[in-house]
Amino acid sequence: METQTEKRKFHKLLFVKTCFWFAVIMLLFAVVLGFVYMRLYEKTIMENYREQTKAKAETVAKRCSNYFLTGDSVGWKEYLIMLSEIEQVEVWTIYNENALLPLPNTFAMSRDELTKVETYDSSYRDILNNVFHNIPMSKSDFSEIHQMDMITIGMPVQGINGEVAGGILMNVKVENQKEVVDSSWRLIIISSAIALAVAIVTALFYVRTLSNPILKIRRTALELADGNYEITTDVNRSDEIGELAYTMDFLSEKLQENEIERRNLEQMRFDFFANVSHELRTPITVMRAYTESLVDGVVTNPEKIQHSYERMLGECQGMERLVGDLLLLSKMQNPDFAVEKEPVNLVQIFEDLKKSAWAIGKEKNITADLYTELPVIMMLGDYDRLRQMFLVILDNAVKFSPENSVVHIRITCEEQIEVSIRDEGIGISEEEQKYIFEKFYKSRLRQNAKGSGLGLAIAKQIAIKHGGTIEIRSEVGKGTEITFTFPELENYTM
Repeated sequence: METQTEKRKFHKLLFVKTCFWFAVIMLLFAVVLGFVYMRLYEKTIMENYREQTKAKAETVAKRCSNYFLTGDSVGWKEYLIMLSEIEQVEVWTIYNENALLPLPNTFAMSRDELTKVETYDSSYRDILNNVFHNIPMSKSDFSEIHQMDMITIGMPVQGINGEVAGGILMNVKVENQKEVVDSSWRLIIISSAIALAVAIVTALFYVRTLSNPILKIRRTALELADGNYEITTDVNRSDEIGELAYTMDFLSEKLQENEIERRNLEQMRFDFFANVSHELRTPITVMRAYTESLVDGVVTNPEKIQHSYERMLGECQGMERLVGDLLLLSKMQNPDFAVEKEPVNLVQIFEDLKKSAWAIGKEKNITADLYTELPVIMMLGDYDRLRQMFLVILDNAVKFSPENSVVHIRITCEEQIEVSIRDEGIGISEEEQKYIFEKFYKSRLRQNAKGSGLGLAIAKQIAIKHGGTIEIRSEVGKGTEITFTFPELENYTM
């Protein structure tokens, strides 16, 4: 069945939303991580390059000092040419006019001459002031003259007795380092793109493993809503989704059980009305026939008239018993109905039953064998209901027992009270034992012709209301044993 939820837009799918936000998070993570890393990397690269340039400037300053002390101006100029060609650095030598023995003109230029150089930058003045005070100094900035980023290192040149005879200014391009940084940026971007693609593919696979069972659970819920209680999710996982699927399957199982129970109750209700109708139809038909005979004057003999009245009275009494049993059974099956309980001596109940119930066994010469472990065995219960329950069983035992037989009654009390009633009658087949406690069930034997089929059902409900159980063991031709168990009332056994 197509529903509105099945028509939802593509961008509203959980699968698409999860993949989208996962990709966004991964992209933000890659951008932030790449930016922080590259800033640190760039700073480290530039610091290392600045230190290398500074060390190189120190070497050049020492060479200049050596050439100055030896008076080899030609060697110094050749060295500068070599630096310019091989190292691609720009070196200016400036003498200190305040020194006692400054660098000669053949080695260096004056500060005034430096200002005339076309590449001169005013910031060089501050560097020289520090250098001439024997303080090395450096700067890294965009050079307007060179139109690129440059590193300028200022180093003092030592003369006689350690005097600062002059200084050097070394200008080094940083474009090579910039190219390294830019290359690293490109590498990070490409790596991030590849990582993002791999992450998206992984996310697609992972989200699919999440969305598929959710879709199965959703389809199961829709099927359950349509009344298909036999469907299951077929999801087997050990995580929260697996627990949800197990809960859905458990719900499906319970709904299926409830549906079966509902159908059984419906069938029982139908059978109940059918059985009641059947049980009432016969006596009503008989009463109508006798009534019509009397009204039409067909029966005129006084004895036959009396017989008709007696038969009508008997049918009325039978219907009265049936209605009474139905009311009692309905009351017992009501979950809200509770019997009024008080301490009851089971032995006393059977002593009472022997006096009243055995009147029905006199004709067949059936006797009772009552065995009790104690003279008093107490339990909480309703005396009249318990007596009615045991009377139903004894009545059936006498009804289906042969003449001159014995009904064995045994009452024991160990962890719980157990009452056993066994006859030596015809027994009950295994197939019939499944239905023996159902309403209106009657065997086809002649002994049961006048029964309503409610006695054992009422007995079972009375046992249940007293917190007990009832079981049947029977074998055809060897008799039947009905066993009750009840919780013991403590401190009342003797």
